[in-house]
Amino acid sequence: MRHLLFSLITLLLCAPASAEVIRIPVGQQGSPSIELPDRGDSKNRVLDRFGLADEEHPPVGQPPITRWDYREFSVYFEGNRVINSVRHRQPAVAGQVP
Repeated sequence: MRHLLFSLITLLLCAPASAEVIRIPVGQQGSPSIELPDRGDSKNRVLDRFGLADEEHPPVGQPPITRWDYREFSVYFEGNRVINSVRHRQPAVAGQVP
């Protein structure tokens, strides 16, 4: 009986708990028309196609990962090769439906 009472009290205390809903807008990760460097491109190829980066971060970790930031995207290198390119998030325009 005591065990049943404890279980009932526990259930009653948990009942009012609720969770907050967080909405993350999908599809606002920059314009899909922005050309990005391809995986496997060399640093020289990226320089030829896109010019100098606005900011170049020093290598971090092992193997060394370097990031170059351009105005609309960032490029990640492992050594001398592109491993990923990411569009920067664009703020939502007022009146735009999320």
